[in-house]
Amino acid sequence: MADAEASAPAKKSDLGVRTLSAVVMLAIAIGAVWLGGVWLDGFIAVIALIALGEFVVIVSKAGFSPIMRTLAILLGAAYIMLAAVMLIEMEVPFLIFTVVLVIGIDVGAYLVGRKFGRHKIAPAISPGKSWEGLFGAMAVSGLLGFLAIFWVVSMAAAFSNSQGGPDWMTVIIGTIICALLAVVAQAGDFLESWLKRRAGLKDSSKLIPGHGGVFDRIDGLIPVAIVAGFAEHWL
Repeated sequence: MADAEASAPAKKSDLGVRTLSAVVMLAIAIGAVWLGGVWLDGFIAVIALIALGEFVVIVSKAGFSPIMRTLAILLGAAYIMLAAVMLIEMEVPFLIFTVVLVIGIDVGAYLVGRKFGRHKIAPAISPGKSWEGLFGAMAVSGLLGFLAIFWVVSMAAAFSNSQGGPDWMTVIIGTIICALLAVVAQAGDFLESWLKRRAGLKDSSKLIPGHGGVFDRIDGLIPVAIVAGFAEHWL
């Protein structure tokens, strides 16, 4: 999730580069999903390894003691790789929904925060993040969750010839969980922002022109993927 929720618009000269980068990233992701199987798994693994490499660089520059640096790298590796495993094991429709949900969270936070953001959550860590942006993200993720879950339970009720219609309790609980995932995504964003601030870095790398690094792009997806993965397996 980007740190520019309530910041000034990107410079016009960067717009073309940012747009082209976004199109290329989207095309690669769609191609991996379309091919599926080992191609999709490999794509997720490569993204996770690149993000881990960027994480290690950030931690190495963050001024931790040797022991704390080693511990942070080990915990970061477990954190990122667990998310990758969860994404690899997800059914493709659920994986797509998870990614779309995180994109919706990001867009909701940016648009609402930029328009109405007045009250900062943690200005010392991420000055662009506001409570208004968070509530906007929760509203968007809740709406996306409601639409997806309502459709799924409605189809299930139709196929089972249920006379009672969709299971509204499932819809309500699922909607609330999806809304709360915006908070989870925000926590992942704050973690990266805190580490980058300690390291004196603006981006996790310069790998993606106009967008920074891979870790910058998936910092919110990582914790959401972990929560969603557990939800898919045990709820």
